[in-house]
Amino acid sequence: MNIIPPFDLSEQYKIIGEEINQAVLDVLASGRYIGGTIVETFEKQLAGYVGVSECVSCNSGTDALYLALRALKIGAGDEVITTPFTFVATGETISAVGATPIFVDIDPQTFNLDLSQIAAAINPRTKAIIPVHLFGQPADMTRLMAIANAHHLAVIEDCAQATGAEWAGQKVGSFGQIGCFSFYPTKNLGACGDGGAITTNDPEIAATLRMLRDHGRRSGYYHEEFGVNSRLDAMQAAILQIKLRYLDGWNDQRRVVADRYHQLLQPISRVVTPQVPANGRPVWNQYTVRIVDDLSQPEGEELLRDRVRTQLQAKGVNSMVYYPLPLHLQPIYHSLGYLPGQLAVSDRAAHEVLSLPMFPELSIEQQDQVVYSLKDCLV
Repeated sequence: MNIIPPFDLSEQYKIIGEEINQAVLDVLASGRYIGGTIVETFEKQLAGYVGVSECVSCNSGTDALYLALRALKIGAGDEVITTPFTFVATGETISAVGATPIFVDIDPQTFNLDLSQIAAAINPRTKAIIPVHLFGQPADMTRLMAIANAHHLAVIEDCAQATGAEWAGQKVGSFGQIGCFSFYPTKNLGACGDGGAITTNDPEIAATLRMLRDHGRRSGYYHEEFGVNSRLDAMQAAILQIKLRYLDGWNDQRRVVADRYHQLLQPISRVVTPQVPANGRPVWNQYTVRIVDDLSQPEGEELLRDRVRTQLQAKGVNSMVYYPLPLHLQPIYHSLGYLPGQLAVSDRAAHEVLSLPMFPELSIEQQDQVVYSLKDCLV
């Protein structure tokens, strides 16, 4: 039986392994492992790729969000509107700076923020909106920026899963005051370890970010604020420089895989494929379908999605669930008082989403195995 993983980084390494090996050896020989020309060059390259004037690298996508909030002086007493259907880092960084996340439900077709519900969540304490370009699907940034500008709110784009995605021909991470990126290995642009970056067109914000990521100092041993140690190391920057050259090609391959999934999955009952808005150009970090379930089933009965996932694994197809419990229902946010059913679309998505194998090198034969196995599970 052929085993198909949710993602396969070894296939990527087969293609660029020699370049990666040489880059790593060059860094080791240089003796300069933190900061320096390699890191600065990568920052300039990523800024140019995203279409902004400034890029500040850091230790992770989580740190990127945290530093962005700090740079905008968001803290205790402030509120930040975001989605509950995302990785916990989006919410926990808001909490980490002392602010309160205000969760707004999602659009059932894109899994991104339902923009029609944002206005009702805005009040005098609201300071920012964090849209998440989930699964590599860009949010409607034209409409979102209009809402934010009308209410004088900052926008921090969570681009962790969406490097290279575009809305109306413009790359994500270039719309809001700040864009936040993750280079976790499974991301479209992934390092061989942790890494992150922050993009902006505001040089003052960039200067503040550089200070905060390095213990709150601009030089020497003089510290202006309480900062953190969040520097991208030179080895990861060297690897990312190489991978950035391949990124558009890999994203194109992901689109081919996604298009074929669309075609093959459409006829299968109980499978709902993701929808792409007219102005969106996703990069498919994940290809996430819904396994439509009867949620009137008795409490405690196993979800159809979970039964299907188990059966798929028995057939050699490994899938993932992003995310089984939305943030507003997580134990860490019980104090906010959200109730099951209050954000009904997010609640339902958590019971139905299933992310199928997705990586640029996924072969036609592997994809056929995924689709035919899924069909067998639902007959």
